[in-house]
Amino acid sequence: MRRFNLAVLAAVTLSTGLAAAPAHAYGSYGGQRPLGIENCTATACHFDVPPGTYDVKVLLGGEAASSTSVTGETRRALLPETAAPAGEHVARSFTVNVRTPEGEPTGPAGTPGLDLVLGGSAPALAGVTVTPARHVRQIFLVGDSTVCDQPGDPYSGWGQQLPQYLRKGVSVANYADSGESTATYLADSRLWATVQPQIRPGDLVLIQLAHNDKTTDEATYRANLETLVAGVREKGGEPVLVTPIVRRWFNADGTLNNNTALLVNGLGVDHPAVIRSVAAAEDVPLIDLTAKTKALVESLGVEASKALYLYNEKRDNTHTSVHGATVYAELVRDELVARHLVPEGLVRVG
Repeated sequence: MRRFNLAVLAAVTLSTGLAAAPAHAYGSYGGQRPLGIENCTATACHFDVPPGTYDVKVLLGGEAASSTSVTGETRRALLPETAAPAGEHVARSFTVNVRTPEGEPTGPAGTPGLDLVLGGSAPALAGVTVTPARHVRQIFLVGDSTVCDQPGDPYSGWGQQLPQYLRKGVSVANYADSGESTATYLADSRLWATVQPQIRPGDLVLIQLAHNDKTTDEATYRANLETLVAGVREKGGEPVLVTPIVRRWFNADGTLNNNTALLVNGLGVDHPAVIRSVAAAEDVPLIDLTAKTKALVESLGVEASKALYLYNEKRDNTHTSVHGATVYAELVRDELVARHLVPEGLVRVG
C-alpha cells in the first residue's frame, strides 16, 4: 500500500458522495486515450466502449478506512473485496471482456459498453482508468447454467465468480448458457459458432457440459466432446475438459447419490467418466470438478452444504448460490495453477 497526499488526490467514497456525472459519449472511441473517473457516479461507472477486452486500473481508499469490491456487466465478480486503511490508497488492476450480449449468449443484449458497480462494506473509489488490452490471454467458458453469468439473484455460476481471481493480462469470456447440452451448444449459432472464431493461439477453452445431456447416448456424448476439443485446437487454443459440479443429493449414509448427484443420466451414461476418458485419449488437460465438489459437499454434510446451493431459497440442489459459485470458482482457480494452465503470478489468492 502507498500513502498519497490527500489534498492532491481526494478519494471518492459513498459516505461523502461523488457528484453524479453523466457518462461521456465515446461512441467513436478508438482507444486513443484512457477513460477515467469522470465516467463514474457514487455507486457505478459506465464507459461507452465497443465490444472488446479492456484493462481496468482502480485506485481504492480515502480518508476513512474502506473496503471495496467491483462487479461488472451481468453481475460478474471482477475484484474481491479489498481493504484500504484510513488515509491510504490501494491500486488493483484486472482485465475484462465486453461483449453483446453481455451475459448469457442467448439472453438479452444488456447495456452497451462497460459497466462497473462498486460494492463491499465501505466502498471508496479514488480513481479509475480503462484502456484497450494490448496483450491478453482469454479464458473462454463453454458450459451450462452452473457456469454461466446468471442475470439475477440468488443464482450464480462459477464462471461468473472466476474473473475476480485473475489479474491483469487474463480475461474470462463466459459463453456458458443455461439449459445447454453438448448437442444444443454445437447446434446454436449464438454459441459454438460464435465462440470458435474468436479463439486465438494460447487461449484456454474450459468445457463443462453434462447437466443437460440427460438423453444423450454415450457415443454421441463422446463424439460431441471430441468435436469441441478438435474445434479449439483448430484455432490454436488449448482445450480443458471440466467434469460437472455435483448435485447436492445425499444417500442416507451421508454420501452423494451415485446417479443423480454424480451425473449419470437415464441411459446409464456416466458423464464424468466419459469426460475423463476423452481427456486421456485426446491428451487434454482435465479439471475433475466432480471429484473436487463431491469431496467438499460430503465433508460439509447435509446441513452445511445447503449454503453452497439454493436449497434454502429455492429447494434447488443443482444451482449454486453466490457463495457456492465463489467457492467452486476457487477450486477452478487452484486447478488452473496446479496444472500450469495459468501462471501463478496471474491469479489472486485469498
